[in-house]
Formats: sequence, structure tokens, C-alpha cells
Amino acid sequence: MGSNTTHLLVVDAYRGGHPTPMHKEKTSLKLAERLTPSGDLSDVGTEDLIRAVQAAKDSAARLQCEEMLAFATSAVREAGNASDVLRTVAEHTGVELHVLSGDEEARLTFLAARRWFGWSAGRLLVLDIGGGSLELAMGIDEAPDLAESFPLGAGRVTRTRFSHDPPTRSEVVDTAAWLEHELSDLPRELEMFGSPDRVVATSKTFRSLARLTGAAPSSAGPRVRRTLTDTGLRQLLSFITRMTAADLAELEGVTASRAHQLVGGALVAQASMRALSCSEVEICPWALREGVILRRLDHTNGDHHVEPLTQARRGVEILS
Repeated sequence: MGSNTTHLLVVDAYRGGHPTPMHKEKTSLKLAERLTPSGDLSDVGTEDLIRAVQAAKDSAARLQCEEMLAFATSAVREAGNASDVLRTVAEHTGVELHVLSGDEEARLTFLAARRWFGWSAGRLLVLDIGGGSLELAMGIDEAPDLAESFPLGAGRVTRTRFSHDPPTRSEVVDTAAWLEHELSDLPRELEMFGSPDRVVATSKTFRSLARLTGAAPSSAGPRVRRTLTDTGLRQLLSFITRMTAADLAELEGVTASRAHQLVGGALVAQASMRALSCSEVEICPWALREGVILRRLDHTNGDHHVEPLTQARRGVEILS
């Protein structure tokens, strides 16, 4: 359960194997926009959440998943009535949502990137822009030495900084300056951990930005190398800041449900890359959901999976 959408990912997976996606579903809930002035998730938002969880549970049963892992990120985490919402969801659906902290998000996303790129990538620096938060993690092992979360998600920046569609020039300039200030301490924090050998970015926001600057489309497959450069991002921003959300939704690689926050996400990406003095990031197709899957599989009994070619693979369903 993310700030924008509910994702259902069904994978064929076993310990030590490559998690193979078998089925995907997505529902646009925009939970972060369902908060009341006091910061609670509204009754309507809670009802929609219950329906989405129940629909995902029904799909998991229909697809004969053996296990379901359900988790929520910043939108639920920051709701003032989060405990009540989680209890209500469990009472109506029988599903207990695990709310991830920002640090957990960063660590699990880092794990996914590490497994994707392998040990040869050296010291990894991983960036992830969600709807409500920006996660950053760096390290040379599978567990990062540094894992942080900032309240600088694409949706949050859009809601709190922009009043017009498209945003005015002053809104864009002021937001860029504000983001630079918010991330100004990053260089000092990273100094003690050394320079990264590879800077990696995950999330739909980064994938969309990379696609709009010339990266291969999703149809080319996940193993095609995709990058986002500071030059390409700067040129893209000069273009998309003059477009309405409706026009942005017509661009290839931009979904209608996220078009309104594309400019906000691009500004966060630019500010992050500038703070890190990074001229290019490589897009990683694995992110938080894959990290959750991999961590769960790490804790399974490997004795049951010593011969994956002769053993029936286990179906694991991930709802996020």
C-alpha cells in the first residue's frame, strides 16, 4: 500500500532462485490525498483501503498463492489514526498490514539493488523516490552502512509546494531552492562512508524520467541498461514544467495517475543528484517489493530448496 497506488505482485520464488513475476495488479488509491486536515486517513480513504486489500486477498486465493506478505509505506505510516486503520483493515479482511519505517524501506530497497547488480558493483548508493518520501542508502554489503528517509516524495512535494497546474515559474524556482536546502547536509553525512562505486535509482518516478530522456521502453525488458543523466534531466525539466498534468499524461512512460506529480518528482531527483555531485544514475528494475520478497526468502528453510529444478516452486504474493 503506497502513497499513490496499491500494487499486487505474485511471484514464483524459492530461496536462492530468481523471483519470477507471474501476475501484477495495480489500483490507484492516492491515500496520501485522503488525509483530513488533522492528519488522519479519512473514512472514505479507509473504506477504499479495505476494498483494495480484500480484492488483493481474493486474487491471491484465486491464484493459489501459498503465502501473502502485506505492507504499507508512508501514507499509512504517517496517518494520525494509523493504529485504528490497521485494526479496521484486519477486522474486515483478516489481513494484517505491516507498516514499514522509512529506514526499513531504504534497507529493503538497497537489498534488492545489491542482489540485482551483485558484488561486482562495489559500494552502492541507492536512491528511491516514492509518493511520500525519498529513501537513500549506501554500503558495500547487503545491509547498508547508511539508510535514511526524507519527507520529500514526489506527491508530497507536489501537494505542499504547488498551487497551479502547471506550476508557476516562481513555484518551480522556490521549490528547487528549498529542496537544495533540505538536502544540504547529505555530502557531509556520506563523507565518512567513502565514495560510491555505483549510483543507482529505483522507483516509478526515476523510471519515467529516464524513459522521457531517451532510455529504452519497458518492452525492451528489465536487463537493458537504462540511465538518467543530469543534463538530460535539466533539459526535460525545462520542457515539462510548462505542461499541464493532462498533457504530461499523454507522454510515453507517464501514467495518468502519476502525471500530476512528475514535475515534483523531477525536482527531487535533480536536487538529490546535485547534492551527491552525481552526473548519472543507473536505473535498477528491482526495488522495495523485491527487497521484501528476498528478505522473506532468506528466512525460509533452505533444506527444502536444494534442488530447485526438481522441487515445486513456492508462490509468494506481495501486496504493497
